[in-house]
Amino acid sequence: MDASTAGRSARALELLHSLTYFVPESQTGLEEAGLTGRACYFAGRAAPLGAVGAGVVAATFYNFNREAIEPFVPAAWSIVSPERIIEIRYRAVGDAYTRLLGADVVSSPGMAEAAELASIAASHIPGDDGRPLYSAYAELDWPEVPHLRLWHALTLLREHRGDGHIAALQTAELSGIQALITHTATGKGFEKEFARKRRGWSEEQWNDGVDALKDREILDTNGGLTDHGNDLRELVEDITDDLALAPWAALGDEGAARLVELGSPWRDSVVEQGVFPDGVFGR
Repeated sequence: MDASTAGRSARALELLHSLTYFVPESQTGLEEAGLTGRACYFAGRAAPLGAVGAGVVAATFYNFNREAIEPFVPAAWSIVSPERIIEIRYRAVGDAYTRLLGADVVSSPGMAEAAELASIAASHIPGDDGRPLYSAYAELDWPEVPHLRLWHALTLLREHRGDGHIAALQTAELSGIQALITHTATGKGFEKEFARKRRGWSEEQWNDGVDALKDREILDTNGGLTDHGNDLRELVEDITDDLALAPWAALGDEGAARLVELGSPWRDSVVEQGVFPDGVFGR
């Protein structure tokens, strides 16, 4: 198993994790508990960290404007406890998987096999040094039902990879907003306006970030990546893949390929059902 294969495997399955941020079950469940608007996302994802402040959420999420978080965190914890939010979120994921994939799929031998494979990978994450968000999720109890075990394992793998990605971005001296700008400039991730608004950055802040990247010759005069910018983004992705290799290496090429084979049709079905809004992803 090489690092690039591990990275492709992780990216192939990531939507089966991130659907939780878009399905109505998550939003409705948290709203019924008393949260509103963006508090559902910030408190939902950060809940395993405990009742932390906006600074911790901004640091661990990395490319969000802290000013966008402050109206919701830490106020959310006085409305719903982190422990209750975790319960709601996991129940919502289970309901969403069942609705989107069907009861037959979530109870199928294929789902049980996928959950087992993903669990093997996640259980071989070597440690939590420098991985705060992964560490928080790793302290949660493992669900017993296969489709929730799959989601939990994919979440551990995703947050472990994400923590490593932040380390890579720091190595490249890219701030949160600069990381987001260069990400959109690749044309393969979030589209610019979705990213800017969703992450809470004003046009002035965004433009200042663009200017700083132009000064470093990472962006050209039109806002596209220069050769240096492309090389830097490739370096960031290579470091990210290297730092996330261990669990996938433990699963092995055959196991990883089988997990992707099982999960890809489910991912495609979720996409085809319009879970993710228009304008989220580029080409």
